[in-house]
Amino acid sequence: MRAIVLDSYGGPEVLVLGVVPDPVPGPEEVVVEVVATAVNRADVLQRLGRYPGPPMEHEIPGLELAGRVLERGARASRWEVGDTVMGIVGGGAYAERLAVHERQLMAVPPSIPLADAGAVPEVWITAWDALVAQGGLTSGRTALVHAGASGVGSAAIQLCRAIGARVAVTCSTGKVAACQALGADLVVDHTSQDFVAEVKELTAGQGVDVVLDVVGGDYLARNLDALAVGGSIVQVGVMADLMATFPLGLLLPKRARIIGTVLRTRPLEEKIATTAEFARQVLPLFDQGRCHPVIDRRFPLVASPDAHRHMESNANVGKIVLDVTPA
Repeated sequence: MRAIVLDSYGGPEVLVLGVVPDPVPGPEEVVVEVVATAVNRADVLQRLGRYPGPPMEHEIPGLELAGRVLERGARASRWEVGDTVMGIVGGGAYAERLAVHERQLMAVPPSIPLADAGAVPEVWITAWDALVAQGGLTSGRTALVHAGASGVGSAAIQLCRAIGARVAVTCSTGKVAACQALGADLVVDHTSQDFVAEVKELTAGQGVDVVLDVVGGDYLARNLDALAVGGSIVQVGVMADLMATFPLGLLLPKRARIIGTVLRTRPLEEKIATTAEFARQVLPLFDQGRCHPVIDRRFPLVASPDAHRHMESNANVGKIVLDVTPA
């Protein structure tokens, strides 16, 4: 099969299309023909050698997939050959085929074209897990989401609206209109506005209940300032400085929580449980027309270097999809 294999680390040019053996399913695995995957920040870090994937014979990036079941392991019974599925994986999705534990997969909702479904699992599960499962966001509460036009941000805005929560987001000047169109209650242009002041005005001085942050660095102290008493900051990525300081004197009276989280390195059973609960709570919202994947651009698998360059330019609104095999 064809796959993007990392034989070295560096710039986008190291993403070379090669040929590797077809995967063989384990007893509880299925082999999926990958129709589409998507580019995530973690893929860029892996390409640079800063975020290694799970052990595999050939290092292939890719954290999510959508496709068709081709083959079942000896004890796999959840899916039939030909079923359309999607899910998160630890790596390996920049390839025509991938062996996945059958319980890590979800059925693709009828309302989502299979070629678009590759843009759903990673960012939507991340947004739901951070805001709802860990952050405790519910109807009537308010969230602050940084990088509102990113893949996670575009999912988070829709999710907040669907559950009846208010959402404030930050973004750059050129992406304000896109975030407004997705339904954000407040869009803060981080190049010219102070998000702390803006969210305090939105919440009549109370602050937000949950912060979903992918930036880090000096945002941590400001996030804490913008947080309501009893609120939570959920850190799902670090695009700025890895080091951060914050005033403990502000943390204590707010009785706040700071939560660090990733999906990739969780044990298999945790990934399965998170996927199952997401499928139960969120996937019906797609068929109800309340949520949809936001796709910025598509690239063929062979153009993975260009897809990574596009992500690193920070020009995208929503997801960057890689088309692997015909839908």
